[in-house]
Amino acid sequence: MTSSPPRPEDPNPSAATAAPGGPPPHVAHPQRVRSFVTRAGRTTTGQAKALAELGPRFVLPFQQTKLDLGAAFGREAPVVMEIGFGMGDATAHIAALRPDENFLCCEVHEPGVGALLKRIGEMGLTNIRILQHDAVEVVDHMLEASTLAGIHIFFPDPWHKKRHHKRRLIQPPLVAKLAQRLIPGGYLHCATDWQPYAEQMLEVLTAEPLLENTAAGYAERPAYRPETKFERRGLKLGHGVWDLVFRRRAAVP
Repeated sequence: MTSSPPRPEDPNPSAATAAPGGPPPHVAHPQRVRSFVTRAGRTTTGQAKALAELGPRFVLPFQQTKLDLGAAFGREAPVVMEIGFGMGDATAHIAALRPDENFLCCEVHEPGVGALLKRIGEMGLTNIRILQHDAVEVVDHMLEASTLAGIHIFFPDPWHKKRHHKRRLIQPPLVAKLAQRLIPGGYLHCATDWQPYAEQMLEVLTAEPLLENTAAGYAERPAYRPETKFERRGLKLGHGVWDLVFRRRAAVP
């Protein structure tokens, strides 16, 4: 995503690929992909209260050692990672729908973290933990291989301009790392409302030898992923939304 304010009802304003303290303006591309972009945003009183009251329980500190997932959640259960949850509406919906799974969610946008914490309190959710940190570094440092049952990446920044395509999150090096963190049979679910990015996603995911497509091309929207108001409005205007669901192979062919 760009550093401009998110679109109204944008389901995910920070699954993007720039970082604070990034390259100076004259540098065309960052040296490595990150999972977020810095953006302005005001934390509301309710969000700030949720950060103060619920943050100590549900927000995990970033660490450069492997995370004990069972200890972090207080139970052993399948873990699904979400990269860039925006304001957390879909995250809370899915976590409530699937209480027997744990959800490890990365987001750096503080109002979004506060908004999800607020929903956690309102809905009485206990199966979410948040890392307010770059998801790429979380993957690199905190997650063991073959530990995740699923990964969600919904509406990452498409970086529309051709010269910015290198900033896109879904690229072969990261996809290889994500595939390695999935258990055999674990899934990677991406969604985008930008067709050229959907085509790139399909190409990159298809080329990863650890993954296989669960559909002949794009997938039907899984029932667990809710439609947002923004998405419904776009569909009425004839805009498309593309879901891709790939599964880790039991063995590399």
